[in-house]
Amino acid sequence: MIRKFLVLLEAGVVVAGLALGAAFWQQNQALQQPLKVTQEQLLDVPSGSTPTGVLNRLEADGVIKDAFWLRLYWRFNLSGQSLHSGEYRMTPGMDAQSLLGLWQRGEVVQYSLTLVEGWNFRQVRAALAKQVKLEQSLDGLSDSELMAKLGHPGVFPEGRFFPDTYRYVRGMTDVELLKQAYNRLNEVLDEEWAKRAADVPYVDPYQALIMASLVEKETGVPQERGEIAGVFVRRLRLGMLLQTDPTVIYGLGERYNGKLTRAHLKEATPYNTYVIAGLPPTPISLVGREAIHAALHPVSGNSLYFVAKGDGSHVFSADLDAHNAAVREYQLKRRTDYRSSPAPVSAEPSPETPPATAEPAQPAAPEPDSSASNAPNEDE
Repeated sequence: MIRKFLVLLEAGVVVAGLALGAAFWQQNQALQQPLKVTQEQLLDVPSGSTPTGVLNRLEADGVIKDAFWLRLYWRFNLSGQSLHSGEYRMTPGMDAQSLLGLWQRGEVVQYSLTLVEGWNFRQVRAALAKQVKLEQSLDGLSDSELMAKLGHPGVFPEGRFFPDTYRYVRGMTDVELLKQAYNRLNEVLDEEWAKRAADVPYVDPYQALIMASLVEKETGVPQERGEIAGVFVRRLRLGMLLQTDPTVIYGLGERYNGKLTRAHLKEATPYNTYVIAGLPPTPISLVGREAIHAALHPVSGNSLYFVAKGDGSHVFSADLDAHNAAVREYQLKRRTDYRSSPAPVSAEPSPETPPATAEPAQPAAPEPDSSASNAPNEDE
């Protein structure tokens, strides 16, 4: 009796071993099977998806077979591993185990959106709307409704988002990306405010942000930012109007067509610093860290004026006579390759920085002018 039992037990062990071996072989075959794709495809895994559901879908679509063994492999080897939502890249020659490895590591396809220094909020919204992989939820909302949806009701959006390259995955919302940019701006502004020069004339970080936006729009030359800030700070302290053209252009809004005239400089808007004293009420553009730093560390000196030279840089002057001489030299007879921003490194012309064709705001012959800059720029 005992002998029969031992024989049966031995036979059972052999059968079990054979079954386990067959199961291992089947699972290994399933893992090593190449995906049936002839070109790169993106596998969309929506939020809340499970490995079982996605594997069943792939089997139904003919991309894999033997999904049962792959589900079993995930259950016994990757139990508790969450499946990140997003898109996974499937390429010809990839096997099923490699795909499961992507899931395990959460290697979803990433996209990027760059918010550019100097952009206004209309441009930010337009760029967001073009991101087809972002879940769009802001279409049709006013700026104030948008800010309320971000959790900041009553906050004016201009200048409140940090210009940078932001990465996102399919299924992420435009609100989530904007929250990242909003929080990043506050982090940078707080960091720079904590290290500000002792004598800057701002009552709070927001005023520094406004000043930084003027600096951002007036020059693209890094070493000039502190000098530009210095001119504006000195004018504030002397009670002079800032008289900076980018604020006038911002106040015109969509009415600005690339030409700035003396009529525009006299038009009363909340942003026309040829008319209002002090800073404009809000920032006028996105602001990078360098412009914020410059606003909080204005370069000392005696210059009160600057004029664009046409290569992206400026001439700074301490008195009106020198300034008007610079206007005659660089503005009344503009160079044929006049640029309002520095030339790009590439030999190819940059479509974002076309040569300025703005109509000069000064008359044909210079007359005494107390403005900080006589160089309206088309891209501002």
